[in-house]
Amino acid sequence: MTPPRKRTAGRIAVLRREAVVTTVPVAVAALLAAAGPAAAGTAAAGTAGAAGAGDPYFPLEGNGGYHVAHYDLSLRYDPHTRHLDGRATLTARATQRLTRFDLDLKGLKVTGVTVDHVKAAYRRDGQELVITPRTALRKGRTFRVAVDYGGTPGPVTDPDGSPDGWIPTDDGAFVAGEPQGAMTWFPANGHPEDKSSYDFSLTVPEGHTAVANGVYRGRHTAHGRTTFRWRQSEPMAAYLATATIGTFDVERYTTRDGIEVYNAVDPRAAAAAAPVLKKLPSVLAWESRLFGPYPFRAAGSIVDHAPDVGYALETQTRPVYDRAPALSTLVHENAHQWFGDSVSLTRWKDIWLNEGFATYAEWLYSEQHGGASAQQTFDALYARPASDGLWAYPPGDPGGPAHLFGTPVYARGAMTLHELRRAVGDRAFFRILRAWAAGHRHGHGTTAQFTALAERVSGRNVAGLLHTWLYEPGKPRRA
Repeated sequence: MTPPRKRTAGRIAVLRREAVVTTVPVAVAALLAAAGPAAAGTAAAGTAGAAGAGDPYFPLEGNGGYHVAHYDLSLRYDPHTRHLDGRATLTARATQRLTRFDLDLKGLKVTGVTVDHVKAAYRRDGQELVITPRTALRKGRTFRVAVDYGGTPGPVTDPDGSPDGWIPTDDGAFVAGEPQGAMTWFPANGHPEDKSSYDFSLTVPEGHTAVANGVYRGRHTAHGRTTFRWRQSEPMAAYLATATIGTFDVERYTTRDGIEVYNAVDPRAAAAAAPVLKKLPSVLAWESRLFGPYPFRAAGSIVDHAPDVGYALETQTRPVYDRAPALSTLVHENAHQWFGDSVSLTRWKDIWLNEGFATYAEWLYSEQHGGASAQQTFDALYARPASDGLWAYPPGDPGGPAHLFGTPVYARGAMTLHELRRAVGDRAFFRILRAWAAGHRHGHGTTAQFTALAERVSGRNVAGLLHTWLYEPGKPRRA
């Protein structure tokens, strides 16, 4: 994510179906075989699934007692009335005996719920949709829950004041879910620990385009409406899902590496966006050389006209931009495909593993493409006085959700990586980055795991250095 422009904190270079399906993609079997860490570790005692995944920053985000392997989302949206009708079908596995479980859903009206095709009781409790199946679900059982819902979706306001979720635009919707917005448009197990595959069927008025994650699977127009189908086979956290809608110019091609690219650009941003988007294949190729093979089958960009949003987001496989992006923003959001999307958070306090890494990718790109070196960028930042906001709080635990996207997370997070690079040398440093991306591919990671990896790969004791830069308050002293 690039930090919202209305926040002064931020990145250095740019200063953010109508019926239940009866088959499931092959990848779902693998996803069902291993529950996400939240599902196994945070379920409440007894037989009711926990109402949250246990994250101290967002206590009610996610749910316990089950793991969602696959979402099938069938949505119909009218940009003129801003009305959404949806059916979400979730294929899940119980990680404990369940007499009741929750989904995250905010603001939309539920009209029916079934569990394995049998009507289930449900009630609303704030952002929780509490579901009671007719019979208890035994531990290890695979089940399907279908939720019919509708209404006028809108964003949530994050603790830092920025909008998040389903954000209406003058011709559709800008859909960006970090950190808590997925629940504004579909019922979800919304914490990043629970990753799933997705199918999307998105119906909009003819002339509009609906863009989601993963591989484009075609469209069909009838009776003045067009349905777009998408499939995200690799595991994805709910906050990285999108269903952005607008009147877009569309470009499709396949890179030399076989990556299917789909770009959707609002005509008002097309002229400014074209020179940057043209560089996407070379940016992906460069990042692949540094970080390892690109982790997904598809890539691309959604460039919307959404002047009230103020940020871009690394929605998986296809980042969404509120306006024509700068090249540094394109580099940043696509670096997240490795760091943040493929390798996901275990807890939100580790957000530097996303943003520090993507910011440092910008520094590396500049260094290797005729711009300022990473050392020069570091030195300019380190010259800031101890009273500067850069040193306001440590990036390894920002202290709460209001600080997730502030300057220390991005810039001091990147500085941490640069100090690690100086300590271990380039050869070991880039081996560490590639090993991190490969070893946690399509999974999760923590700062402790990264520290252990850095020591193992480099053969150096760097735990103290990383602790200083990530956790000590104030301006760190350089070694």
